[in-house]
Amino acid sequence: MQLSRNFTLEELTATGTGLPTVPSADEQACLRALAQHILQPLRDALGKPVRVNSGFRSAKVNAAVGGAASSQHRLGQAADIVVAGMTPEALARQIFRMGLPFDQLIWEPTWVHVSYGPRHRRETLKATRAAGGMVYRGWKP
Repeated sequence: MQLSRNFTLEELTATGTGLPTVPSADEQACLRALAQHILQPLRDALGKPVRVNSGFRSAKVNAAVGGAASSQHRLGQAADIVVAGMTPEALARQIFRMGLPFDQLIWEPTWVHVSYGPRHRRETLKATRAAGGMVYRGWKP
């Protein structure tokens, strides 16, 4: 199922865990909104593919990958993305500069987490490795 010109439901629900990850109709609607308001405009502006590492996650998939129980991935509102030839920092800065209506933008060490949800907080965070896991701090692009 096409969610936008260049993004499919299959792409935004793929998982390497082998566990089922089938979104409900409401979750599919959230994935469509994410694709149409964030991912497709980003791809159009960059003129090259945006690869989704993780999109929607069922409860079992989310637990298997160590995701937070309150993760927007569970609702179909978030994607972890990379773009060939761009660092996560450059990609996060590009998303911010474009003024896209993201809810949360996290510059992770090897990808960018971006979400589209009803709050449109435009919250920006940077994740850094620390003893015991990741630390998330506010970041001003």
